[in-house]
Amino acid sequence: MDFNLSEDQRAIEDAARAFAAAELAPHSARWDEEKTLPVEVLRKAAELGFAGLYVQEDVGGSALSRLDASIVFEQLSYGDVAVAAFLSIHNMASWMIDRFGDDDLRRRFLPRLTTMEAIASYCLTEPGAGSDAAALKTTARRDGDHYVLNGSKAFISGAGTSDVYVVMCRTGEAGARGVSALVVEKGAPGLSFGAQEKKMGWNAQPTAQVNFDDCRVPVENRIGQEGEGFKIAMAGLDGGRINIASCSLGGAGLALDTTKAYLETRKQFGQALKEFQGLQWRLADMATELDAARLMVRRAAHALDAKSPKATQYCAMAKRFATDAGFEVANQALQLHGGYGYLRDYPLERIVRDLRVHQILEGTNEIMRVITARELFRP
Repeated sequence: MDFNLSEDQRAIEDAARAFAAAELAPHSARWDEEKTLPVEVLRKAAELGFAGLYVQEDVGGSALSRLDASIVFEQLSYGDVAVAAFLSIHNMASWMIDRFGDDDLRRRFLPRLTTMEAIASYCLTEPGAGSDAAALKTTARRDGDHYVLNGSKAFISGAGTSDVYVVMCRTGEAGARGVSALVVEKGAPGLSFGAQEKKMGWNAQPTAQVNFDDCRVPVENRIGQEGEGFKIAMAGLDGGRINIASCSLGGAGLALDTTKAYLETRKQFGQALKEFQGLQWRLADMATELDAARLMVRRAAHALDAKSPKATQYCAMAKRFATDAGFEVANQALQLHGGYGYLRDYPLERIVRDLRVHQILEGTNEIMRVITARELFRP
């Protein structure tokens, strides 16, 4: 068991860290304030291979491992949590086309997705189907060489901005076996978007409802076979959970480092805050939780790369632990800054707002417990 990164992985980590420091961190507060998605910066990230991290090379991907991707997303999130998380969703949607789409579908969409000439969104959640994803109501009725979609998707990152929407819809019976996956292109007749949601965090990325009103989509845009959509969606979420957990590590890491520097310079009662044992212990606990979370995330990534039968369980466990720990570390960091932590002059309040949603999306942390318990009791 080797906990050290390889030489190649250290190079990937360095590249992602340098990009985050130069291109993300200096603008993060402004993007949050102005609610701006920095598309041109995302395209710069794509030039480094970050838009198709585990997409195959024949369509422009980097063909890296899930562990490599976790390293990248942790470093990018140190610069901007919301932007890194958006990029993780784009990667997840692109991978689903690459892994389960036929060669024609891959070659039509992925060369533009890996450069971020086109941006991808993932559409599973509905107004009436969140944690119970298999109960989704959006329908796709076959009409010759097209499907006709009707329904709505909720809380979709990139809605209205993205060019490609990977949509889970019902083509058959009730339940998971009646779900299929389609690629819907922006501009498709019958596709529209709701108003932008007013969110607590993740303000640097657009979020809105996606609506289908007799939306016509070519049959050739189907990913896999009819009835395979739920399996494809869940496979995507295994990796998505590692990615969002990694984003929590990066945001919490920035919160921890910012707090360490603050304790070293801030003085009260005649001495630096770092001299108070109670504060030392709190910082030590924060560092320990963060390190434990990183180990769990990387084990899950390794299990997914190795196609371990325990991969789904490990991904759920890591997502639950890392997103809870990441939020708690950021919240404690804000507390240790006192009133300054509540001000936008410091990054703490933004990190807290951005990390909070990680405990909800890619499957709530309550559902992560359901998955873990199910796997524990599996014969």
